[in-house]
Amino acid sequence: MPTTAPHALSDVTASDSTLRRFLHGLPGVDAVGLEARAASLGTRSIKTTAKAFAIDLAISMVDLTTLEGADTPGKVRALGAKAVRPDPTDRSAPATAAVCVYPDMVATAKEAVAGSTVKVASVATAFPAGRAPISVKLADVREAVAAGADEIDMVIDRGAFLAGNYMKVYDEITAVKEACGTDARLKVIFETGELSTYDNIRRASWLGMLAGADFIKTSTGKVAVNATPANTLLMLEAVRDFRAQTGIQVGVKPAGGIRTSKDAIKFLVLVNETAGEDWLDNHWFRFGASSLLNDLLLQRQKLATGRYSGPDYVTVD
Repeated sequence: MPTTAPHALSDVTASDSTLRRFLHGLPGVDAVGLEARAASLGTRSIKTTAKAFAIDLAISMVDLTTLEGADTPGKVRALGAKAVRPDPTDRSAPATAAVCVYPDMVATAKEAVAGSTVKVASVATAFPAGRAPISVKLADVREAVAAGADEIDMVIDRGAFLAGNYMKVYDEITAVKEACGTDARLKVIFETGELSTYDNIRRASWLGMLAGADFIKTSTGKVAVNATPANTLLMLEAVRDFRAQTGIQVGVKPAGGIRTSKDAIKFLVLVNETAGEDWLDNHWFRFGASSLLNDLLLQRQKLATGRYSGPDYVTVD
């Protein structure tokens, strides 16, 4: 079912006042309870067989990312090769979900992953600050899609959101969704570290989903506070409840700060225990990461051989 189809909550976006009333009518977040539950789920013990499955699942959910001003075509091609075959010594290692690059590197990334299952995601809409006229943001998206992007990661206007101008944010997301066309899925980034409160994260989650997001994403990875178990748990609750009310399933992507296999497995437990098994698939859950993949590969090799490989076992991204 496309996220733009009419659904049970379509009327709440009829006007600025109805949208505001709905968002501010959402239940307040019990911060202590949220953090306690996230911490509790993070202590779950994962046995060896389940751990091996979880590591492969996490690898398949990685959006292997390079978003630096010094990115070169050669670096992007190398990243694409790693995404397609993360461990050249072990063909049983799964490919990652996607490579994520700036719009001007989409064509290069597309060539690098051609013939594989790896998608090409592109940050757009004046990433990471989002401070640009809507015409510039939409041009950014259209160029990325024209170059072959399968997914667009957009940033919301946090200034407008924090000022309470929810309809402006909603209109911008719907315009970007339209610019994605029928070929590219849309991930909406909230930059949760700048939203200040859990109540704001819950409101942003529902606002993004109402506007047609295919994924809601925590962060750009460019600020001090990025993905945390608590803010990801809150967003998982939101997608679960949104599907219960509308029948529409929306994905979740925590990004930034998830660096180890232990961290990744904690997030997978959150997914399973909160949203459910339907989200345990890279079509509905992703990790925005650059260094995480290396640790997953090292831990995978440790499970297979009983020892850790040397530092040259994985490439330095």
